[in-house]
Amino acid sequence: VQLQASGGGLVQAGGSLRLSCAASMIIFSLHDMGWYRQAPGKQRELVAAITSGGSTNYADSVKGRFTISRDNTKNTVYLQMNSLKPEDTAVYYCNARRELSRSSLNYWGRGTQVTVSS
Repeated sequence: VQLQASGGGLVQAGGSLRLSCAASMIIFSLHDMGWYRQAPGKQRELVAAITSGGSTNYADSVKGRFTISRDNTKNTVYLQMNSLKPEDTAVYYCNARRELSRSSLNYWGRGTQVTVSS
C-alpha cells in the first residue's frame, strides 16, 4: 500500500496550496480518507476527513478555509487550503482507513511539509 502525498511548499500568509494524495494497492473507493498534520512539538491532529460515501468533516481551525475532496477514478484525495495562516505550518499526512467486520485497516503516507510565512 502506498499513499503518495504532494503539493506542499512555502507560501505567504493568505495564500493557497492544494495537497494531493494518490493511493495505490487499496480499493480506494471503500476507504475513508483523511488529512492530518503535525507541527513541531505538537501532537498529530485531524485536519479534514471524507468518508467513502463523500461525507466530510473539518477541524474547527480550518472550517471555511480548507476543502477536502476525492476522485475515486484517480484514487486521489485532495486538500484545497485557502487563506493560509502561519499556524497552519506543519507536516501534512494522508490517511486511509477502512472498517471491517472484526478489524480495521489503517494506512499512512509520508508527510508533505507546508510552511506559511507571515
